[in-house]
Amino acid sequence: MAAKVRAPGFYRAGVLMVLGVVFATALTWLVRMSTGHVTFHHYLSGDAILTVSLLAVPLLFFVGIGGFDYWFYWAIGRPTRPEDHSGHGAYTWKDYFRINTDHKVIGIQYTVTSFFFLLVGGLLAMLMRAELAQPGAQFVDANTYNGLFSVHASLLIFLFVIPVFAGLGNFVIPLMIGAPDMAFPRLNALSYWLLPVAGLMMIGSFFAPGGAFADGWTAYTPLSTDAPIGQTFFSVAVQFAGASSIMTALNFLVTIITMRAPGMSFFRLPLLVWANFATSLLVVIATPFIAASQFFILFDRALGFNFFNAAKGGDVLMYQHVFWFYSHPAVYIMMLPGFGIVSEIIAVKSRKPIFGYRMMAFSLLAIVGLGFTVWAHHMFTSGMASWIRIPMAITTAIIAVPTGIKIFSWLATLWRGILHLDTPMLFALGFLTTFTLGGISGVMLAMIPFDIHVSSTYFIVAHIHYVLFGGSLMTIFGGVYYWFPKMTGRMYDERLGKWHFWTTFVFFNLTFAPMHILGLQGMPRRVEDYPSKFADLNLAISIASFALGLSTLIFLYNMVTSWRGGPISVPNPWRGMTLEWQVASPPPVFNFDRVPTVVGGPYEYGVPGAVHGIFTPAPVGAGSASAGGIVRSASE
Repeated sequence: MAAKVRAPGFYRAGVLMVLGVVFATALTWLVRMSTGHVTFHHYLSGDAILTVSLLAVPLLFFVGIGGFDYWFYWAIGRPTRPEDHSGHGAYTWKDYFRINTDHKVIGIQYTVTSFFFLLVGGLLAMLMRAELAQPGAQFVDANTYNGLFSVHASLLIFLFVIPVFAGLGNFVIPLMIGAPDMAFPRLNALSYWLLPVAGLMMIGSFFAPGGAFADGWTAYTPLSTDAPIGQTFFSVAVQFAGASSIMTALNFLVTIITMRAPGMSFFRLPLLVWANFATSLLVVIATPFIAASQFFILFDRALGFNFFNAAKGGDVLMYQHVFWFYSHPAVYIMMLPGFGIVSEIIAVKSRKPIFGYRMMAFSLLAIVGLGFTVWAHHMFTSGMASWIRIPMAITTAIIAVPTGIKIFSWLATLWRGILHLDTPMLFALGFLTTFTLGGISGVMLAMIPFDIHVSSTYFIVAHIHYVLFGGSLMTIFGGVYYWFPKMTGRMYDERLGKWHFWTTFVFFNLTFAPMHILGLQGMPRRVEDYPSKFADLNLAISIASFALGLSTLIFLYNMVTSWRGGPISVPNPWRGMTLEWQVASPPPVFNFDRVPTVVGGPYEYGVPGAVHGIFTPAPVGAGSASAGGIVRSASE
């Protein structure tokens, strides 16, 4: 037992977590005692101990599982240990439950963990729709309902959509650019373990005195500064989730810039790599702002600061400016990787080069820039200076242009292509439909009079779900099906995949399309009760939402059974040209036996003799067909 406690792992982590609670208790007692009874009536406070524990216990957990071992060893000046790669790669299922530096293992850890939080968030949504099936109180009281929608939104944004894209990117991008791994493997490993801690902390808020945080994922002040201790769970969890995002984004940027294979210029990068590059820029620039907003709330709540206390000179409205300066770029953080996934799927499944490849890449960068100019369109009814509405409305309309470029490029790529309507392609086409509808309602919300009319109604709920479910989740499902053979070495059940798509697509629209009508009629969101005139539509929405939830079970069954016993996949079942399809499925531990050389574009489908990469030195005049080519044209 002593050896297990000394070695990195869950035994050591458990001991250190207990010591974390002891440390939090001692520190709280020491600080409160040093100020005397004049300041504090009691030297021990449950809320104070819990606040410190929420910071100390996770940090000691990371130390316990070995997240800092290498860095601590170096920091104290001991000789560098030779790397034996014992913590790299997965040889048994247990390797997925420890610190692992293999980007492919980390990608699967991210993806599976994110889907767990999708299921939890979906169950919370089912509880909400059960409550809303009829007017009046059914199952939960008003405060519990507020906690349900707050935790639901926070889990799906911070613990599903953002990290699942990081997971897919972690697995695929080093392979796509011909790299053996990510630039900082140990940082990559640590960044994953921050996520389950953040998610469990949000779920754990339900068990806090006073219940879960109940002011939405936006945590507007003064609600959040005056809320029970459950609010602190959210503020701290966002810090861990945000730190994970920043670590991953820095890793992507350095990997893409410095570790591309010979010949892989920026304009030979697959569009998924471009999308993750642009997303990582957004994350690095924007995420510190939400971290700052939650630190301000923590300081107000725990230390008596007054950043948002208007009675003592604070600025309540400033919180919204800081929060949305992150959270509108966050919408694109949750969309741009999906754009890259759809680009990969459409090019391969239509057997055509991407139409307007360079404009697609430039439009991604345009979204990065414009994304920081539109934050206050979320605040048209907040009481801010009215003149700010005009420039924000203009920039909100303008940012639709680079997104429109992508829509038309995808449609042009599909035009006269040889379409393969399998499951990944169906989800890509479903995305084009539902995301375009969400984008249209977004342009409507840029119009100030209309925005004021539907603000805080179910029209907003419909819009955000058409963007994030109809947009992001459709691309996530498509990406999982597309790279499932590469990740697992097995094929999924195509019949079940199509059943999953059609049930998802139909019941998604039956669930969220009627919410536009409810919003236009004035039904407020984030309220557990409503007038009886809205009862019929709400009942229909609730029935459709339960069917939508059941459709996810088809996906889970397909993934689990196919991973365990699906047909063995060939290395390149889709005949893709990008580099990840030119190695075994699943890939070798270090990706490539020989460093590939890139000699052409990634999407030259239908071009006779086209080659993207070779495993032999590039010939003079690279770009034509070569005996060493690993990719052939779509016509083969």
